[in-house]
Amino acid sequence: MFFKSKKVIGLDIGTSSIKLAEMDISGKGAQLLSFGFAPTPPNSVSGGEIVDIAAVGISIQNLIAEVKSKRKNLATAMWGTAVIVKKITIPKMDKKLVRDQIRFEAEQYIPFDINNISLAHHILSTSASPDTMDILLIAAQNELVTQYTQVIEFSGLKCSVLDVSGFALANSFEVNYGKFPGEVVGILNFGASITNFVVLQYGEVIFCRDIPVGGANYTNEIHKAMGVTVGEAEALKLSAVSRRDVPDEVHSVISATNEAVTEEIRSSLDFLSATTNGLTLNRCFYTGGSSQTSGLIETISRVTGIPMEPFNPFAKIKANPKKFSPEYLAQIKNFAGVVTGLALRQEGDGA
Repeated sequence: MFFKSKKVIGLDIGTSSIKLAEMDISGKGAQLLSFGFAPTPPNSVSGGEIVDIAAVGISIQNLIAEVKSKRKNLATAMWGTAVIVKKITIPKMDKKLVRDQIRFEAEQYIPFDINNISLAHHILSTSASPDTMDILLIAAQNELVTQYTQVIEFSGLKCSVLDVSGFALANSFEVNYGKFPGEVVGILNFGASITNFVVLQYGEVIFCRDIPVGGANYTNEIHKAMGVTVGEAEALKLSAVSRRDVPDEVHSVISATNEAVTEEIRSSLDFLSATTNGLTLNRCFYTGGSSQTSGLIETISRVTGIPMEPFNPFAKIKANPKKFSPEYLAQIKNFAGVVTGLALRQEGDGA
């Protein structure tokens, strides 16, 4: 988004896990060369902000050592409330003049101090009128940008691409599935504390937001309802996901939480419709570790009426068969949507 270079390592820093991927990209397509996965140090990442740079930096160093990567340039992605992506419409003008206009527009649309943000924009190919142009405005608080660059530097690497998680997800999706002309397609990436929601039209991101729901909602609700520790609640949740025997109350809490999470998703769909002249999704793909929660996808499909399909980041991205078995790829696919999109980044590509 803000910095670019060639031959990058993709790095996705989440609340509960850190994912690393390395790709070989050629005319024949993309191949996964290496993949690393480690738990995020406790309480080191909160709401997208890196609270403990040293702890996260050491975890990154360990992952780099584990995969034995020789690359020094890294692509990572920001997420959370300190990042805002907004589609705006401005009078049609020369593209060279847009950058100056964007800063003025940002003061009206972005609820951050204009002097404390990093701005980027993407001109969309669609517009309702020949006299206007649609722009995707991307703003991140400078403090967040600094956190991400500092943690990469702490790891002894160079931050060559600083992206947004939703855009990385869309990047992986397009490589694997193409553009779906004539359709409005959504992608939901259910993480531990945040669900990335991206909407694509004609292959372009037209809507991107982070919904504050995820796997932690289920853990917290089990913890409160059953009076167990957070660790015990997490274990009960994972047991339920793995179809192991758990008390009936666990299933009741998960079912109730599915309804609450679905309501948040529905609110975002309503917001999409309200801000895009009534656009609705033709279909929605889902991924993320928390997407495996019992009954979640079925509940969303039932309430919204939208067909839900699993997103496989290895549908067209091949993996080195000497290093990765089909079984391993099946295990990691729900965690690899964002990191594969980051590993695909190269110098000069579009954000």
